[in-house]
Amino acid sequence: MDNYPPTARTKVRRLPKRASYDRLAVHGILDEGFVCHVGFAVDSQPYVIPTVYARADETLYVHGSAASRMLRTLTQRVPVCITVTLLDGLVLARSAFHHSLNYRSVVVIGNARLVDDPEEKLRALHWITDHVAPGRWQQVRAPNALELKQSSVLALPLAEVSAKIRSGPPVDDEADYSLPIWAGVVPVTTQLGRPIDDGRVAAGAPEIDLARFTRFAPRIR
Repeated sequence: MDNYPPTARTKVRRLPKRASYDRLAVHGILDEGFVCHVGFAVDSQPYVIPTVYARADETLYVHGSAASRMLRTLTQRVPVCITVTLLDGLVLARSAFHHSLNYRSVVVIGNARLVDDPEEKLRALHWITDHVAPGRWQQVRAPNALELKQSSVLALPLAEVSAKIRSGPPVDDEADYSLPIWAGVVPVTTQLGRPIDDGRVAAGAPEIDLARFTRFAPRIR
């Protein structure tokens, strides 16, 4: 299927023209982002926690400390909502009311499961590491037994999913277009700076290759 079927929980009702259920669009947003926000409730108290993640086919993997409240709670398969948002621009209108943002966002709803199979867990940590820094897993020391015990991974299927996207200039009231006020879009991009080593890099260690960060290849300064 090319689209995720909207459900009662994922159907976009506010400004539905901005909704997208296109599978490739959803994957593109998830693959470009670095941080997801995980929402859940404990004894009626809501929490939203930022963390790193990775997508592998139709599964979203989320990483955290085994001792964290989020991981301890979600291993009980409680309902969870995971969001990823990319900011593309500041939309400045002639009126305060019509100011907005250009953005791409994804919402995933479901019940996460604890990844307890050792091989799947190691693969997921590999994917999460390489999602942040492509090719890094092959260059670094693999997790040891204690580190694996201290880390938890949750898996959430991409079943109930929707995206919401805004692009383009502001839309003002017709009467406001004659006002002497600048209006338009200020683009926002994520850029990589030049690497700064930690001061203890061993002699002969190769420099980090920024070209592997293909998401930001045109925007390295």
